[in-house]
Amino acid sequence: MFNKILIANRGEIALRVMRTCKDMGIKTVAIYSEADKDAPHTKFADESFLVGEASVMKSYLNLEKIIEIAKENGVDAVHPGYGLLSENKAFSERCNENGITFIGPSTYSMEKMSLKVESRELAKSIGLPLVPGTNVIDNYDDLKNEAEKIGFPLMLKASAGGGGIGMEIIKNVESLEKAFKLAQSRAKAYFGNPAIYIEKYIEEPRHIEVQVFADNQGNFLHLGEKVIEESPSTFLTDELRKKMTDAAVAISKAVDYKNAGTVEFIVDNRTGEFYFLEMNTRLQVEHPVTEMVTSLDLVREQINIANGQEFSLKQNQINFKGHAIECRVYAEDPVKFMPSPGTITQLHLPDLKNFRIDGAIENGYTVTPFYDPLLAKFISYGETREEAINTMLKALDETKIEGIKTNIELHKKVLSHEEFKKGNTTTDFISKFVK
Repeated sequence: MFNKILIANRGEIALRVMRTCKDMGIKTVAIYSEADKDAPHTKFADESFLVGEASVMKSYLNLEKIIEIAKENGVDAVHPGYGLLSENKAFSERCNENGITFIGPSTYSMEKMSLKVESRELAKSIGLPLVPGTNVIDNYDDLKNEAEKIGFPLMLKASAGGGGIGMEIIKNVESLEKAFKLAQSRAKAYFGNPAIYIEKYIEEPRHIEVQVFADNQGNFLHLGEKVIEESPSTFLTDELRKKMTDAAVAISKAVDYKNAGTVEFIVDNRTGEFYFLEMNTRLQVEHPVTEMVTSLDLVREQINIANGQEFSLKQNQINFKGHAIECRVYAEDPVKFMPSPGTITQLHLPDLKNFRIDGAIENGYTVTPFYDPLLAKFISYGETREEAINTMLKALDETKIEGIKTNIELHKKVLSHEEFKKGNTTTDFISKFVK
């Protein structure tokens, strides 16, 4: 087993990985920027090293400095968490070149799934259903012709995009040209790649994700679905669930996938048809809801697989029990959806049965403007969905975070809404039901 793992991340996910490492008897190495020198993850690790200035480009994305720290301090493996360098093929390659195990998929799998157009073609080749769309389009005349064939509304997407960045809904041809130029510009700025393609816009869709795992012994498994940070979905029938989880496993096999990943689908709320969207080649942000309903530690599974071991269970041994919900608590203005940096002057977090917090905050903690303002993930569990909702509402009621704005009240509005309780959680839920 690995003796020492460097966590190439910060905040709650760094702490989350470190806790499992410590449970396994593995030493941990933290990296931190000048802005994070007193952050909780730096104090929890066995060793901590300055990686650079406050700017994310000069610290947590400085892959050569991270490799240098790993080599100088006897690190066996690197866990990238999610975000930052977690899906960076160059970082994975540099780890491998220096004899350091990258805890994640191979560079081959990353490359195959990194560009959305190429991943669509791969999905098509193995028979997965796709939203009607195009390959990369680089001029307006071709765009207009294809748009008229597909029909409005449609969506412009960045081929190298992710996290919703570079996506724009177009409702008519009059707004197409301006939107196309803006989308190309944004794609170039955010991803270094201006490639744009279009898809038919599915109205009132449900966004559903399937957690997958694969080991080096040829075992490919799914760990159920997540929807709106919730598992299981209230929408899927057993038949549709099997089709989607089978599809997720199929595309994992098609790229010889290893370790943890998530396959994303979109479901037409009117017809029930589902379509492949993309694959995230990393541990998912929402992995705690999967852990709650399966009683598995997915970070432990990741580490074991990276060390050459099999997944701890076979597919028919995985039991899905109960219901889990996750709320991401952000330091943000809940009306403007803008970050709210500042210092936490008073903090009280709930301690409840069937409730878990993955966080990296403490009283006096300063939220800087340099990084994602995620404070913590609240995860509730219940034998029924109603129990999970009630536990989460109680936890949110008991939480006190002062000195900064948070989105806690927004979560309470969503969870208390009758449409949410009915399971009517389409992607436009907030704009339709929450004022």
